[in-house]
This record gives sequence, C-alpha cells and structure tokens, in this order.
Amino acid sequence: MNVTLKPAALSRIIADYAVDTRAADIPARSLAAAAAIFADTLGVAWGGTDAPGVGPLRGRALATGGRGEAQLWGGPVFVPAQTAALVNGVAAAALDYDTVHEAAGVHADAVVSPAVFAVAQQQHASGRDFLAALTLGNDITCRLALATTAHSGWFYSSIHGVFGTAAACARLLGLDAGQTAHALGIALSLVGGTQQPMVERSLTKRLQSAFAAQAGVQAAQLAADGITGPEAAFEGRYGFYAMYEDGDPAIALQGLGQRFEHGEVIFKKFPTCACGHAASQAALELIARTPVRPEQIAGIVITITPYMNRLVGSPFSPDPNPQVAAQFSVQYHVASILLRGRLGLAELDAASVRDPAIAALVARSRVELSGGPDDRLSPAAVALHLTDGSILRQACRRLPGTRETPLSADENAAKFADVTSRGVFPLSGEQGRLLRARVDGVAALADMAAFFDGIV
Repeated sequence: MNVTLKPAALSRIIADYAVDTRAADIPARSLAAAAAIFADTLGVAWGGTDAPGVGPLRGRALATGGRGEAQLWGGPVFVPAQTAALVNGVAAAALDYDTVHEAAGVHADAVVSPAVFAVAQQQHASGRDFLAALTLGNDITCRLALATTAHSGWFYSSIHGVFGTAAACARLLGLDAGQTAHALGIALSLVGGTQQPMVERSLTKRLQSAFAAQAGVQAAQLAADGITGPEAAFEGRYGFYAMYEDGDPAIALQGLGQRFEHGEVIFKKFPTCACGHAASQAALELIARTPVRPEQIAGIVITITPYMNRLVGSPFSPDPNPQVAAQFSVQYHVASILLRGRLGLAELDAASVRDPAIAALVARSRVELSGGPDDRLSPAAVALHLTDGSILRQACRRLPGTRETPLSADENAAKFADVTSRGVFPLSGEQGRLLRARVDGVAALADMAAFFDGIV
C-alpha cells in the first residue's frame, strides 16, 4: 500500500491507515512476522499465567464474571473482551520474555496481541483479519515510539501501545476512519505508565502494558458506541506531544504502508529486561571461551550504556519481589550465568534469586557506564578480575534475537515448548506442538473464537 500523506493531522492519518489498509496490501512476509511474534507472545504469556501478580487479576476476573466474549490464555475460560485483554496482557509481560523493538524501546505485542485477540474472538473475525489488525497495531505502536525519543521516564509500551491497540481494535469492530480517530482521541484520556515501577522493581511493572491493552479495547468499544474524543490526539494544543512526550510526526509516517516496523523486533533469549541482554550474552561467551569457577573471581566489572543503567543498573536486592528484582538487575544476570552457566526461567524462582552464592558474586561486582545517548541496548562488556591477577574480558555489540543475529529454529522451538509447559494449565508436548501449528496456520482459520478448539 502506498500511502499519500494528506494535509491532515497525524491522528487522522493513523486512523485512515488503520481502516483503509487491506489485508491484501500487507506483504505476506509481514503477516508471517506477525504470526511469529504472536506465537512468541502467546507462549510466554501461557508460561506467565502463574507468575507473581497475575493470579490476583485472574482470580478477580473469574469472580466478577460477565459475558463470555474472549478466552483467557491458560485454560478454557471465557470472559468479557476487556477483561481478557487485561489478564492476558499481564501474563504476556510477567516473564519479561516477550519481544521488544530495539530502536523504539517498546514491547508492542505484549499490549496489542492480548487486546486484538480478545476483540477478534468477540467479533468472530477470521484469522487473516486478526493478523492484519495485529500487524497494523504493532506497526502503529512502534512508529509512535520511534517518533518520541526524549526518554523522560514514560513507559513507552503503555503510552504508545494504547493508541496502536485502539486503532487495531477499531478496525476489527468495523469502525470507519472518523470513528477510529475518535477511538484515538478517547485513548488520549487513558494514557499512563512510567518507568518508576521498574526502578522500584514492583509488580506494577507487568501490569502497565496490560492496563494499556484493556484501555485500547475500551477506547475502540466506546467509539463504536458513539462516544467522541478529541480529533487532534497527538498534535493538539493539549494533545499527546504537548502533555506527555514531544515527537516528530514525520518519523512516525516515514515509509508508512511500505515498511512494517514489527519486522525489527528482538526475540528474547533471556527472560529478563532487554537492557541486560548484551551483558548476559557477553558473560555467556566469556565462560564458553574460558570456564571460570566462582572462587577464582575476585571482582566483576559490567560496562553498560546510560540507557541500560536506568533500568537494570541499580544495586541488586531480592526483596520484596524476587522475580522482578532478578529481571531488572544486570548484576544478577551476570552472576547467574557465571555461577550456573545459564539465565532461564528456573533462575527467576525465588530460591534461585535468594541463593547466597549469588549474593556473594553480586557483592564482588560493580557497574560502569560507557556510551552516549544514542547507545541503548548495546554494546556491553563484562570483565572478570581473577584471584591470580589476570583479567578476562568479553564484549557484546549485537543482541541475540535480532534480524542480524536471530535465534535458531531449535532455540525458538525449545523456548515455546518450555513456556507452554508451565503456568496454570501446562500443555503436554503434543498440545504444545498443536498450539504452535495453530498459530502458524492462523491465516486460514475461519473464526478466531475457535482458536483453541481441540487443544484445550
């Protein structure tokens, strides 16, 4: 699709884009990328259904009830679409194992997928229409995040995801461009989410993207019901750019309809904040080259960028939320790899996080900063100062899981099998294979309400 930029506000251009782009206009490779990202998101959400913080929301959803419009991931339970978006959204973010767009710094799919899936089921949309909406919602979210680069402390996944989600859900609800613009305007009143929960390592971190998923569904539904919102959601006098984060609409619109930004996401190798992945990879490569015992290590120097330091560089303490503390501590990431040779889901268990041997290694580590404001998720380096006076060094300049350094097919398959074997409804190996096949063939599915039929 070749989009002609009309002399109109960004809000209306995005609304037109969400409504007017046909599924046939989206390249097959972009739809396939959306399916692959959805598989990753669904898998990590399945495994995250019993993570700390998810249970209370799931329990409240079951206790509250309501019309069965969409299915909770992790069992055969249907709830209202907004509720499904919220509960599935927090599960998708809980393990911090979901995809992330490196340049934009946004976890688009953890917001968009739970919401679009819920509305697709509610509307009995086809799998192809679901994929098209998912592609556009992710693309819009990433583009908005790319256009705002101040990094003043807002949580990009939430504040941009609510708009991408509202636009995608409006499409599935059959809204026209004018109604979709109103959905974006309603979403402006639902913007929220900052980096403070990450700094304090609280459970609210994993709720923020879920709030945005629920809000995006709500905005689209309200617009469908005739509620109006401001038409200048982004560029208005008191719109998003004036009140939240300044940005450049030209960046958001560059290549619109020709390049789909979700193709640039990172598939995570580690279930932790991506700001720690380069250092984790460096540590893995270091011990693969030169095995080292913990007692040989006199000191550890972890060099990361200032951007990484904001989220994962604070002193490590396992309390009060061990899993979140581990996910957001580069010192823990490196210590776990040096001690155990790995950093997976098992290493996020409370007992593993509170291991005294980990505390001993963390006590010998320090974080140093290098790089400028444009250096984000890479590079990073690890230096081990050994008791014999020697120093071992390893740098990582490119994260695993990117387009340039993709995870192997075996790594992706192993990750999906691992996460879907966990949670409140662990799948058998055969069920996991059926679920992955269902995602891979989702474009041919006639009704998304039947997505889990024959599997759970």
